[in-house]
Amino acid sequence: MEIIRTVDDLRSRLAAARQQGLSIGLVPTMGALHDGHISLVERARRDNDVVVVSVFVNPTQFNNPTDLATYPRTEEADCQRLADAGVDIAFVPTVDEMYPEPDTRVFDLGPVAEVMEGPMRPGHFNGVAQVVSRLFEMTHPTRAYFGEKDFQQIAVIRRMVELEGFDLEIVPCPIKRHDDGLAMSSRNVRLTPEQREIAPAIHRTLQSSLDWAATHTVDETKRYVVDTVNSFPHMEVEYYEIVDGATMQPISDWQQSQEPVGCITVYCGDVRLIDNIKYPSHKC
Repeated sequence: MEIIRTVDDLRSRLAAARQQGLSIGLVPTMGALHDGHISLVERARRDNDVVVVSVFVNPTQFNNPTDLATYPRTEEADCQRLADAGVDIAFVPTVDEMYPEPDTRVFDLGPVAEVMEGPMRPGHFNGVAQVVSRLFEMTHPTRAYFGEKDFQQIAVIRRMVELEGFDLEIVPCPIKRHDDGLAMSSRNVRLTPEQREIAPAIHRTLQSSLDWAATHTVDETKRYVVDTVNSFPHMEVEYYEIVDGATMQPISDWQQSQEPVGCITVYCGDVRLIDNIKYPSHKC
């Protein structure tokens, strides 16, 4: 595996691959890699001739300076995991390399960015659009891979691709979970042992809400999930919204969506965890 740290070297290496007619799969990450990231790499490896994984903690998508400062950084271990997974190129730039000048672009991301994470993390999705668009410009991938744990983010990236006219395929990949159901996240390492034992209740509650939803309204299902998760120590729901899976807009009736998705954000102590679940359509 090559470790590339400059944009010029990355462009040169991938230009040669494209000249040979090779397909390129890109997996953007912020490092602190876990099996969820590796599942994206494995999918990219199956689909493409060349696999590129970026490892870059992007400052423009953090609206909370403390979250940026405490985000885990494990470059040496990350590169070893990527090499073991058969990655061809690890792109590990500095902030100055990614942003030689401040990125002042403001993207018209529309309604998909105006709900849930949008108001809770002002500027976050614009920062995501900035860094992902830069990575797309640098790599010109055939396909790019994103985990469905960040369900709303995928919709935002699709919107950015539409705005910028990128010619590539966005490939959503299923959430990877620990054996106890907790969605894998780089932030999980910040949970105390007691919090880590409690956190899987998020997924258990979402799973149990599938049966509840069969005989209850959208609002009743939302209340069930919020009240159940909040009943556990250390846990506080920031929001739980049931939205249309394509538009990200909240629904008030199951009949409003062919793909209802429940999206949740929970503080477990001071660690912010996200998860989601897909409901069958036309439940009531």
